[in-house]
Amino acid sequence: MKNASHPYAPQEFRLLCKSVWLFLATVLLSLSQFVTAMESTAAPNTLRIAYVEFPPYTYQNGEGNPAGVFIEVTRKVVKEAGYQPEFVYLPISRTYLYLINGKIDVWVGVTHVPRLFGEVLESGITPVPVQLSAWYRSDTPVLENFEQLRGKTVIVMAGYTYGGLIDWLNAADDIDITEAPNHRSAIDMLKRKRGDYLLDYQEPVRQILNQPSDDIIRETSVRTRRTAWVFSLANPEAAVLQQKFDSAYLRLLAINEVPSPHSLAPHSFIPGFPEQYQ
Repeated sequence: MKNASHPYAPQEFRLLCKSVWLFLATVLLSLSQFVTAMESTAAPNTLRIAYVEFPPYTYQNGEGNPAGVFIEVTRKVVKEAGYQPEFVYLPISRTYLYLINGKIDVWVGVTHVPRLFGEVLESGITPVPVQLSAWYRSDTPVLENFEQLRGKTVIVMAGYTYGGLIDWLNAADDIDITEAPNHRSAIDMLKRKRGDYLLDYQEPVRQILNQPSDDIIRETSVRTRRTAWVFSLANPEAAVLQQKFDSAYLRLLAINEVPSPHSLAPHSFIPGFPEQYQ
């Protein structure tokens, strides 16, 4: 006899419970599969990485993509550190601004930029060294001492600080400064005698000395500088990123996936180079 207080017989009740549990299990399984699918398609941690026109280290190629020896090392290090790069091509002045306000996480650049003091952390690894040179025409005296710039017109790259040296140049009453928008324009200005000397980095200039009239250009080494990954302190993970990048580089170095890091000690400077910027 059925229990009048329950609308289902015991067997029917058990069947109903089983159906409900099967339904709930199906729903939970579908939800789990959905979450797993979402996690598998979600983008990994992305870092916005700035780079500037500085061939052959960093530059934008003919297809509009980031390229250069420093870029390729960066791709490997970022992947090894567990991130995905989003490269952002910027002029140098905007790179500084975006590092300060946190619109980018990392710059593939150089160390000891005065405008960035207190705003960034720098990697302990120097993947490649860079050399600052003085360029001049063959009819101009060889630059043997930095003091020879006094009384002369010096061409500089717009936005470059040269590790703070631009402040010394601007403060010198007996040195005239004129800016060039890019490396090719700088060399052309030098050839047209719009300046006596050009301060620019070695490899970017050597990359564009390909015109017959460029044969009159000469070079003297001025100083060496460090490259590094420069992390924005506006990102609360800056110190973590710094440690992860250095560790990732060393792991890759152990399996010969990246070149040996460079040491710039002792630094090289042309005689007469201002001591406060050495």
